[in-house]
Amino acid sequence: MTLLLSYIVSNTQLVETSVKNTIKLLNEDCTIPFISRYRKEATGNLDEVQIGDIVKYKELFEALEKRKKAIIKALEEQAILTEDLKLKIESCTDLVTLEDLYLPFKKKRKTKAETARKNGLEPLAKIIMSQNANDVESIAYKYVKGDVTSVDDALEGARHIIAEWINERTDTRNNLRNQLERHAQISTKVVKAKIEDEKAQKFRDYFDWSESLQRIPSHRLLAILRAENEGFIRVKIEIDTIKALENIDRKIIRSKNGCADQIELAISDAYKRLLFPSLSNEALSNAKEKADEAAITVFSKNLKQLLLGSPIGEKRVLAIDPGFRTGCKVVCLDAQGTLLHNDTIYPHPPKSDSIGAINKIASLVETYKIEAIAIGNGTASRETEAIVKKVQFKNDVQVFIVSEAGASIYSASKIARDEFPDYDVTVRGSISIGRRLQDPLAELVKIDAKSIGVGQYQHDVDQNKLQKQLDVVVENCVNAVGVNINTASVPLLSSVSGIGPKLAENIFNYRNKNGVYKSRNDIKKVPRLGGKAFEQGAAFLRIKEAKNPLDDSSVHPESYKIVEKMAKDEGVTIRELIGNEAVLQKINLKKYCTESVGLLTLEDIIKELKKPGLDIREMAKAFSFNQDIKSITDLHSGQLLPGIVNNITAFGCFVDVGIKESGLIHVSNLSDSFVKDVNEHVHLHQQITVKVLEVDVTRKRIQLKLHK
Repeated sequence: MTLLLSYIVSNTQLVETSVKNTIKLLNEDCTIPFISRYRKEATGNLDEVQIGDIVKYKELFEALEKRKKAIIKALEEQAILTEDLKLKIESCTDLVTLEDLYLPFKKKRKTKAETARKNGLEPLAKIIMSQNANDVESIAYKYVKGDVTSVDDALEGARHIIAEWINERTDTRNNLRNQLERHAQISTKVVKAKIEDEKAQKFRDYFDWSESLQRIPSHRLLAILRAENEGFIRVKIEIDTIKALENIDRKIIRSKNGCADQIELAISDAYKRLLFPSLSNEALSNAKEKADEAAITVFSKNLKQLLLGSPIGEKRVLAIDPGFRTGCKVVCLDAQGTLLHNDTIYPHPPKSDSIGAINKIASLVETYKIEAIAIGNGTASRETEAIVKKVQFKNDVQVFIVSEAGASIYSASKIARDEFPDYDVTVRGSISIGRRLQDPLAELVKIDAKSIGVGQYQHDVDQNKLQKQLDVVVENCVNAVGVNINTASVPLLSSVSGIGPKLAENIFNYRNKNGVYKSRNDIKKVPRLGGKAFEQGAAFLRIKEAKNPLDDSSVHPESYKIVEKMAKDEGVTIRELIGNEAVLQKINLKKYCTESVGLLTLEDIIKELKKPGLDIREMAKAFSFNQDIKSITDLHSGQLLPGIVNNITAFGCFVDVGIKESGLIHVSNLSDSFVKDVNEHVHLHQQITVKVLEVDVTRKRIQLKLHK
């Protein structure tokens, strides 16, 4: 525990006590949302990100310790483990140093050095490395026998052994690592046979490219590596070879005799054949890992913004999945997202029954008392919006354009089939569009986050790390908002702290069999839902119109008695206490402090009691594109247009201006000052005004500037 603690503290710079208590909670199977929200006294008010860092370094430490044990066991089996070597291994704090220590003792496949040893040339190699002999060739002559047929053969074999020793020296490897880290250049050349390939053209900027590996932006490195993987370019890592060799020579060669000449040749061989190939690959791998982390961070931020997108709330919605030839699929949903009606209209060519479509929409809005209309942003979206705008509604009906990203994935999924077994994919897709307007979070958790399309080179990064981080984002978002247990789907329940897929199914099935949950205590009746799961998840599960109003709040059941005492002391009921800011403001919180409950928890309770169940998300706002812009050819420099941010990357953001192609606001055009983080200036699905800077119709590229 002591080593783990010091490892995490040194890497996070967090307070030791906070780290120690957090590790204890994690070992007790507590989740990050639960710890950050309900164990603030123990953690010293660490947030989800800080606790996530503790989890990250805890896992890295455990992986390091596991590798140490495996190496020690392997060395013991070979009977070559000394106390000094064991001490060095056990004191290692990173995998790179650990593997360097183990390198000389690894069981090797057949190598040139191994062949030379079998030919009896190791003593010659040792003589040369001592650098005391002058007539090396005369000494080498003594080793000419068997497969060694000449002095040159003997010296070459000895150099192979020396090259291996040099490759295994930790100081040599670290010296070259340092040079690669500071001075490595990444360069690319097009594969001539692919230069005219149409698919290669999107990578043509990298047909002849060179840049510092240390400074290359993550998105550019990932693009280059994708182009290489697809066979369009070749990638090289380069440093100044002469300087690199001189640095190694200075460390090893200390004489000017014949031995020095042989060692210099061995160094050159070691560098070209062993050191540089291995460590340049390592440098590129490290750069790729950093690029992955940057890309995963971008994806995570985008996903969080998307999941916490503005809901319209519990309103009756008519949703339209637009189309030309196959028509527009229309569904009507009640305020809880239940399907009331589905239909198809044909307002566009080839049928062009716009009058019939207008009348049908008007009739459905009236019949099902529709309060808002959601139109998918795919094919025929603009044309469908124009038709809807012509409908004369008796009441105020807001019209929204909703992202379809991932809707087709959902509509063909098992989740969709289970929800709507009697309807085809087109109807399910339309339902998803409508529900996204009502509550983006509840609907989007049903889709694999990687299918939503808000990432940056998401298929090129480490998929395990990406999935792990996205799962954390989904869990944090779901628990930050809270879940109505009586309407939530299995996927939504699965993301609640401490629940998971199996318990989510049990909660869902129990609801279907026994009716709605009337109190949080009812949750304890769910099969296999034990005390730990209840502790972790209960406060994130909300029950509307419960007998105890605290059941529809983020106050944890373990704190109900505190609230009851507050209400009793103030001479009011709990229901009268909730929302009563005047009474809540004057409560002396110190009076309710205990060993386990401190001011941080009590302040959270008061905050929640002031506005119980408050949704942290902003409400959705209606939006309309410029109706005169129908294709990229309608754009020209200087235009000011309304748009919606539909993707954020490290180099800028993409904006939907109502046509097929999204425009790019490069970081340099987001602000007149330096932009450190794109997310500080825009967020996903934000409604903004942009200025058109440049339009390249041929390459279908649009350059925009944020207009403030």
